[in-house]
Amino acid sequence: MKLITAIIKPQKLDAVKEALVSQGITGMTVSEAKGFGRQLGLTEVYRGTQYKVDLIPKIRLEVLVSTKTADKAIEIIVNAARTGSIGDGKVWATAVESVTRVRTGESGEEAI
Repeated sequence: MKLITAIIKPQKLDAVKEALVSQGITGMTVSEAKGFGRQLGLTEVYRGTQYKVDLIPKIRLEVLVSTKTADKAIEIIVNAARTGSIGDGKVWATAVESVTRVRTGESGEEAI
């Protein structure tokens, strides 16, 4: 099993969610996050005054999938989240040793 974690732009969440669900990948956790990458923040202008935004709003999306589905899930997320601009985000996979569904007690891939 793999935990796919993606940091994406907030406006791309609906597109990513729809793309995953349309391919049969369901169940996800979404959190608001703030951070920066290579751009090191950005400069905004408000009422004629410039100010620096060090931490940019992002979305952290987590999806638990079988190992055989992981590459497909990553490809779906990347394609749906891409704008071609700096700050599109990152996607990575982490091996998951075990998982248990609380409601039924099922474990392993049956619990996904």
